[in-house]
Amino acid sequence: MTSQLLLLKFRENMNRRVYLDCNSSTAIDPRVLKVLIQELQEEEGNPSSVHYHGQFCRKKLEESRRIIARFLKVKPQEIIFTSGGTEGANLLIKGALQHFSLGQIISSNVEHACVDEVLKKMEKQGHSVTFLETGSWGAVDPQKLKEAIGSQTRLITLMAANNETGVKTDIEACAAIAQEAQIPFIVDGVALLGKEMFNIPKGVSAMFFSGHKVHVPKGIGFCFVRQGLKLMPQIIGGGQEQNRRSGTENLAGIVALAEGISILSESQEKITNQLRSRRDQLEKGLINQLDQVIINGDAPRIANTSNLSFVGIDGETLLMQLDMQGISVSHGSACSSGALEPSRVLLNMGFSNKRAGSAIRFSVGRMTTEEDIKQTIQVLVKTIAKFKSKSFT
Repeated sequence: MTSQLLLLKFRENMNRRVYLDCNSSTAIDPRVLKVLIQELQEEEGNPSSVHYHGQFCRKKLEESRRIIARFLKVKPQEIIFTSGGTEGANLLIKGALQHFSLGQIISSNVEHACVDEVLKKMEKQGHSVTFLETGSWGAVDPQKLKEAIGSQTRLITLMAANNETGVKTDIEACAAIAQEAQIPFIVDGVALLGKEMFNIPKGVSAMFFSGHKVHVPKGIGFCFVRQGLKLMPQIIGGGQEQNRRSGTENLAGIVALAEGISILSESQEKITNQLRSRRDQLEKGLINQLDQVIINGDAPRIANTSNLSFVGIDGETLLMQLDMQGISVSHGSACSSGALEPSRVLLNMGFSNKRAGSAIRFSVGRMTTEEDIKQTIQVLVKTIAKFKSKSFT
């Protein structure tokens, strides 16, 4: 097929595209967009200014902080606004470690790149990092965490849910172990937020989140930092956010984030059931109609994520074929979507290159419809039939 024909086919499909990559990012909820636009139109002041306009902005900033704190059942002063998950990971991990001498950090071999890369940098600075293996289960065994802790352990950092497989770690059990050992425990909550209700266990020292995974604009996120955890700021300047994250606050983004969190607070159970229904519809439809479809990750998963290997099919080629037919999915984390290699996470779970290379991640969102799932199943079944007949016309 010529490039011109491919382009024409792509344009035809733009009118009926299905988006199933919500772990990469999500569309802005109309209710959030309304609040965002209103704030952008009204906003004049700087929350740090002492005059009327500044204090009007300060009031909205602190009310947004209170909304998020209520949702997490924590204190407002324990919420710090950031630009998103990557900044949150850097602030919490690097900021906490700068208060300790060199020692051991415990994590897993399936963390997001924003954590994995920070840990590699910490290794270069002299820390030792223990990457706990998860195996095909996909989540850290709390007993293995307990066994890994030693006299030189300075920090534990784990994800609550994996962004590629959706597999959940037993954070409550891990937090109890960290608390007993009196070791700071930092949790990546990005993939968990918006998928189900959760409480932050007492043994969790800090947790970071990102707004654009829950139908809020990109460029806004937040951290929970339990009182008592010492953090060295990574961005210095005017001393905003309790001198932990300098820079004029993104008030429009923060107000939009608070609206997004309010929606979760009111409707999370309904949202979870809807996400699970769409995901299960997809999995059952594909497993019933296709041979050798394998779900990657044996442990319990968040409601919206399905990582499937299509045995004997090249995942990268399948992804491109689906894209040309109006289905947007991913081959792994969005941060590495340009890479042709099999998923690092799946390989570290012990899967073969062939199995990891044949994997596609489907992640549904609040705006995913039954028709979207039906269309995806139909397109996938036809596409894989063409793979097997080696016909791509």
